[in-house]
Amino acid sequence: MRIALPIFFAFCTILFAACKNSNNQTPSLADYHAVVDSGVQTAGIKMIPIETPIGRFKVWTKRFGNNPRIKVLLLHGGPAMTHEYMECFESFFPKEGIEFIEYDQLGSYYSDQPTDSSLWTTERFVEEVEQVRKALDLNKDNFFLLGNSWGGILAMEYALKYQQNLKGLIIANMMASATDYALYNLKLQAQMDKNTIDSIMLLQNQGKTSDPRFMQLLQGYYDEHLCRITPNPDPVQRSFKHANMTIYTMMQGPSEFGISGRLANWDIKSRLKEISVPTLTIGAKH
Repeated sequence: MRIALPIFFAFCTILFAACKNSNNQTPSLADYHAVVDSGVQTAGIKMIPIETPIGRFKVWTKRFGNNPRIKVLLLHGGPAMTHEYMECFESFFPKEGIEFIEYDQLGSYYSDQPTDSSLWTTERFVEEVEQVRKALDLNKDNFFLLGNSWGGILAMEYALKYQQNLKGLIIANMMASATDYALYNLKLQAQMDKNTIDSIMLLQNQGKTSDPRFMQLLQGYYDEHLCRITPNPDPVQRSFKHANMTIYTMMQGPSEFGISGRLANWDIKSRLKEISVPTLTIGAKH
């Protein structure tokens, strides 16, 4: 469960309109770009210590701007992709005065990458997000959580446990059921050349997912349904290059062709009614 870039830009308009209904004025450009002097200048980067059942690790975050009312924490897809493909927000959020934080989840390229497989569960990632929230001083008066793909799973699970800390929730390109997600993938696969599909499935069933031909065949699917700009923009290419495929395969499976990892039985459809915080869901055309 990775990425689909075009949907992000529609989100901006909707969120901005909602925020402008507030009685509080939007911060001035000078306020937004004001440097918060912490002594050592780090260009907004903060390595946050995370407590886990097997010890302490650090995760990478980078903050952009200052806005006391709107602070958006970005949850990337994968699992174990990187924040890099979400760098596109740097071209849109600042000019609207929206403060946002890029973040590499534990195991991803810019954060610590422990190898203990017990860490790669949705429940532990939820606790990680809560620790990141506290470290960044985000609260119910300003904290928006935006999750894309796997990040959408994580955002929904976070809201089910900690929605009292949220001002708003944004789910981009993710369903509330792994089974529904897999069925939708089958519909997309049906649009592809049958010989290509058969070749992909043969290699996948043979465990040859590291075969260069497997990745070459998958690229056509990704170019059609994940990022339709070809060649992919540099941030997207870097995110693929830096993906932690060990974690991705363990949780998702070897590719987007169905979910066969730890997330295979994930389903919270019956619990969506428990989420009462204002929520925006976004789906891409393709």
